[in-house]
Amino acid sequence: MQVPARDLERKQPERAEIPPETRSTAETTSDSPTPVGFRAVPGPNVPFPPMEAQLVKELPDTAGWQFEPKWDGFRGVLENDGGEVALWSRNGRPLLRYFPELRPLGDLLPPHSALDGEIVIARDGVLDFDSMQLRLHPAESRVRKLSAEIPADFIVFDLLLWKGKPVHELPLEERRAELERVLGDDFHLSPTTGDGEDAQKWLDSFEAAGLDGVIAKKLGLPYLPGSRDGVLKVKPFKTADCVIVGVRWKEKPTRIATLLLGLYGDRGKIDYVGSAAVAASRHKEIFDRIEPLLKDAPDRGFSEPNRWGTRNSARGARSGRRAARTIRLSRVCWRARADRARAWRTADEGKPSGSTFLPSGRRPRRPGRASSRP
Repeated sequence: MQVPARDLERKQPERAEIPPETRSTAETTSDSPTPVGFRAVPGPNVPFPPMEAQLVKELPDTAGWQFEPKWDGFRGVLENDGGEVALWSRNGRPLLRYFPELRPLGDLLPPHSALDGEIVIARDGVLDFDSMQLRLHPAESRVRKLSAEIPADFIVFDLLLWKGKPVHELPLEERRAELERVLGDDFHLSPTTGDGEDAQKWLDSFEAAGLDGVIAKKLGLPYLPGSRDGVLKVKPFKTADCVIVGVRWKEKPTRIATLLLGLYGDRGKIDYVGSAAVAASRHKEIFDRIEPLLKDAPDRGFSEPNRWGTRNSARGARSGRRAARTIRLSRVCWRARADRARAWRTADEGKPSGSTFLPSGRRPRRPGRASSRP
């Protein structure tokens, strides 16, 4: 089973010119959602925060699961239960200001309705997370320019409320059936399958489309706000040999916040590829290895394109799928021997402006190994 290309390319509904948003000054008593305004919290009948997924290594091999693509974007709950259209991140941050082109979808909902889904941007048929991050900009003019040039889409995968009915209390399979019944063609539904073999094929092929893996949801369960029960996510592993080019300090010079990582290009120059935060449980181990390399290291100001945290568990650095661009990293694996520590030093040329950078050295023949997961 393949994800239909039309799910990313289907024609958008006609969008009227969107007026500037204004802040609400009073509660509305109307049954119809107002088209503009801000609210501090989701509507009172919206189950929130959204369900999350537990990361596992393999897809479940038992019956009773529904499989879906894991879209690489921002989680979003689109609802109007509070009297006006709103789009919430999983942390309760209002997102409609950054994605104004999605407001017409909210206007299509009947009063007191809510959808759970993912905000995505596709370019040339491939999801582009970098374009998503460009939207988080303080200037409204910049946001509106980008929304016109590279519009986002909202992929729906769950129905929470519909005309005030608490659909979230129903089992997953009944919610899905209701979702397919009530939503029109203006909405893009995430494809699903109950076949584990199809899900494995998805996992093996989705990366080329910019998708982030596969989600498995246990059948028979109601929507459980903020819970990971009955929801699993699987992502393919990759490896990359990265060089530590610098550090960002938490408390200089005793506590490191993040490691700045690079990869050598074809011409022998280093390209900055991302960072990995240093977990508290591993700080001493990492600091003891890095400190000797910081002698005479210069200080520079540095702003990362993307920031991603580490996990406290096993080895590995999470990376994205575009080697020539910034990659996501979460866990560093120290496999270099002690006598190879010098190989982690970087060359001056090709070095990004950053916090504290390691002094010059030769290009490593076999740099420390880091495993990654997109």
